[in-house]
Amino acid sequence: MTLYYRPLVLSDPTQDAVPLAGGPHWFREVAVLQRGGPTQIVPALDVPPATLARLTAPRAAVAGLTMDCARVMGILNVTPDSFSDGGDHADPDAAVARALAMQQDGAEIIDIGGESTRPGAVTVPETQEIDRTAPVIAAIRAQSDVAISVDTRKSAVAQAAIAAGASMVNDVAAFSYDPALADVTAASGLPVCLMHAQGDPATMQNNPVYDDVLLDVYDFLNARIAQAEAAGIAREAIVVDPGIGFGKTQDHNLILLRNLSLFHALGCPILLGASRKRFIGTIGGGQDAKDRVAGSVAVALYAVSQGVQILRVHDTFATKQALALAAAISGTNSR
Repeated sequence: MTLYYRPLVLSDPTQDAVPLAGGPHWFREVAVLQRGGPTQIVPALDVPPATLARLTAPRAAVAGLTMDCARVMGILNVTPDSFSDGGDHADPDAAVARALAMQQDGAEIIDIGGESTRPGAVTVPETQEIDRTAPVIAAIRAQSDVAISVDTRKSAVAQAAIAAGASMVNDVAAFSYDPALADVTAASGLPVCLMHAQGDPATMQNNPVYDDVLLDVYDFLNARIAQAEAAGIAREAIVVDPGIGFGKTQDHNLILLRNLSLFHALGCPILLGASRKRFIGTIGGGQDAKDRVAGSVAVALYAVSQGVQILRVHDTFATKQALALAAAISGTNSR
């Protein structure tokens, strides 16, 4: 029987509390989950030593950024059809200007994607994806030392991006679309984000079903981490993303968000990309994606309260402002 350990996160240390992932949060109790069985609450110090070590150990730096506080990753889609900002930055000059503006706003990673992965999106030929991303990455790198992530499922696109100056790979398919991407990433020595998705973007929202969405996503990411390690990528160089909105209903998304702290047991930094997603508009209003800023910030602040280290967002200034205020009130470090 497999047991899963979700720390119950605290903002302040109390008696018997231990640090969560070396960051500003703590926990003294853990929810022990199992498939088809009851959940038990146990003291943190009763967790098996290997699991407790993964829950508490400080995370290694990612793309030169320490993981002891929340980091903002700004979304830069150089596509004509992304769900929120499609066409806004398809022009290379506009894309570079937006990247530099997001850095000025406080974004510490710029995530550049040349293929929309919105529900219903079709696959883009790799040559076209390279033409969209590599020149923009090179142009940003010529003007800035900001960390740059390439958002791609394809090894050839990643290879071109790395040559242009990318400092991280972000694969929404976690090496399941193009297994060669694992070898390219390993050879580069760069960190990678492995995300969970059920199905291809073209069909992923067609009635997604899980046995247990939380534990299914956890097991998937655990298996993909093992594959990455087998390819030569150190666990210290891996970030995980539960994939909000990728083959998930609104209820699936909410279950994952409520239980984000479970993913700390994987021993990797957690990235959350919920910005402007449909469920935010459904619950909070905002038919147009660009009207979901406040809801996106609310989700981001909750994620940070659960120890999430990287926030992938469209609205960099609003997110950074909210993080700064939350840190000032709580007395924690927001960088």
